[in-house]
Amino acid sequence: MHGVMLRGRIRKFCIESNKNCLVENASDKENTVRFAVPTGSEAKAISDFVGKILNNVRVEKVADAVPNPVLSKLKVNDLSRYTLE
Repeated sequence: MHGVMLRGRIRKFCIESNKNCLVENASDKENTVRFAVPTGSEAKAISDFVGKILNNVRVEKVADAVPNPVLSKLKVNDLSRYTLE
């Protein structure tokens, strides 16, 4: 989402609401901002906030319980792609 400062708005909303949230622009999908909340946290308040400030927005859950998520490219979160050796 270019020109709307969505990442910053979500971050400020979370700071003022005392919520932890990670927000990144997607590099693998145009006009997409992704956010993550800690496991067990509720994302509904953030989704509602985004829906209030933008028309025609769609918020969807794309993953669950991802340790140390990378949001810019979701395929990076597939741990089978990597080895430690």
